[in-house]
Amino acid sequence: MPIIVNLDVMMAKRKMSLNELSGKVGLTLANLSVLKTGKAKAIRFSTLEAICKVLHCQPGDILEFAEEQED
Repeated sequence: MPIIVNLDVMMAKRKMSLNELSGKVGLTLANLSVLKTGKAKAIRFSTLEAICKVLHCQPGDILEFAEEQED
């Protein structure tokens, strides 16, 4: 998938655990884990906004576009 989720990187930079982020953002651990592992198919803007507020970052710090390589 050409969209890379760098949520774990931002959490490490802020020294924040998944449990702590879950409580502050108001998402279940399961949903946050799906997002963190890059298995999510979509993310609501309101969720992205809440994560950015808690982690004091920009959406581009969490989501990255990478071109798929052609074989």
